Amino acid sequence: MKNYSLPELRLIIADKVRALRRERQWTQARLAGLLGISQNRLSEIERGGGSFTAEQLLLLISTFNLQFDYFSAVHVKAFEELQNTLARFGAADLRENVLPGGVGRGLNADEAVLEALIAADSPRQVAAIAPVLVAQAGKFSLGRLRLRAAEAGYEARLGWALDNVLAAIREELPSVSGPWRSRYRRALLLISSALAAWPPPKEGAEDILDHDILSEESAEEVRAERSPLARKWGVVTRITLEDFRKALIRGARGNY
Repeated sequence: MKNYSLPELRLIIADKVRALRRERQWTQARLAGLLGISQNRLSEIERGGGSFTAEQLLLLISTFNLQFDYFSAVHVKAFEELQNTLARFGAADLRENVLPGGVGRGLNADEAVLEALIAADSPRQVAAIAPVLVAQAGKFSLGRLRLRAAEAGYEARLGWALDNVLAAIREELPSVSGPWRSRYRRALLLISSALAAWPPPKEGAEDILDHDILSEESAEEVRAERSPLARKWGVVTRITLEDFRKALIRGARGNY
């Protein structure tokens, strides 16, 4: 395993904290207040110019209901490598998170898509499969991807993701031009064909995606607020069609 320098670890942890804050729609002022530091100091740390204390990291873990190893070197390495791989396959908006010299693990496109869905460490990474599926349309088999997802127990989760990507493509296609227009059209054809023979799970089946859903109370809150597509596929998540649509827009614009 790669030995990270202290500046590299600071950058990775800072990026993950910034992503958590944005995904939860927290301002820097709110998070700084929780941690007992100034907003300027938090801004500096989020740029990699400083470190959180152990107590502050524990407070972050508790506040955002994270796994205890969320900031560990092993977890950070896996997160970084998947981020690099998704960026390499078309998720251009994730490039800002790639460290100098960072490389992937040699995953191919369908492996990266499936790992992003199974790990679900970051809503941004999950949504980033939208530009990857469009950029790589025709380069891997959705049937094979479905089979692998089913073997891992995540067939419905993949169906939900594909349904969101399909809806995002339909919304954005009229405004897309250049090389991405043909990619949109190709992905539209392939995904719609795959989903035509892909029934949603039976009523009552459920897949809890978000890592911060740790109690029946929090699960019930998310169930009540989830999107129609999440309800259709039995996925309990705060991620919506809008998240996939924004990721697709950023991916297309970032690759022109």
